[in-house]
Amino acid sequence: MPYRQPAYTNHFYHVFNRGNNFEQIFFNQQNYHFFLKRLLQYFDNKINLVAYCLMPNHYHLLVEILQDGYLQKAMQKFSTSYTKAINKEQSRVGHLFQGRYKSKLIPNNNYLLHLSRYIHLNPVKAGLAKKPEDWLFSSYLDFADKRKSEYINHEIITSQFQDYQNFVTSFQEEQNYYLKDMLFD
Repeated sequence: MPYRQPAYTNHFYHVFNRGNNFEQIFFNQQNYHFFLKRLLQYFDNKINLVAYCLMPNHYHLLVEILQDGYLQKAMQKFSTSYTKAINKEQSRVGHLFQGRYKSKLIPNNNYLLHLSRYIHLNPVKAGLAKKPEDWLFSSYLDFADKRKSEYINHEIITSQFQDYQNFVTSFQEEQNYYLKDMLFD
């Protein structure tokens, strides 16, 4: 197994994984809520959840590391715990996820902002929602000030914009761009 570099304090990472064989990892609404609750339990105030989108067969997390090397420990424990709970609930056995989670260092603020838009537009691009605010299992509603959850710290992203309206407009422009692309495919 190749050496895995630990995630370092004060850096942002895109963390993602999908269901084994592209299968579902969420089977009902309670699973989505349980996922977030359990994830935060293992993050234990050592990782900030900045943005997220939970899709039926995969997830995207944008996180800020508050303690060196803690991401690996938290995600391993979380993945095992979530898999055991879902396997028990669904009377299934075996792997839920397609291997170990993936993580990618976010190199700069531009990429951080782009990734936030990408994460929130995932359900639109997948055809599960017409607009990001129609998908309940992402942090978009928190960013749009339509919900206040304990799960995320969206100020990390919104503070990058001098004018909050520019932030909302950038989501709308990106959404229109993706919708236009889909019409010409």
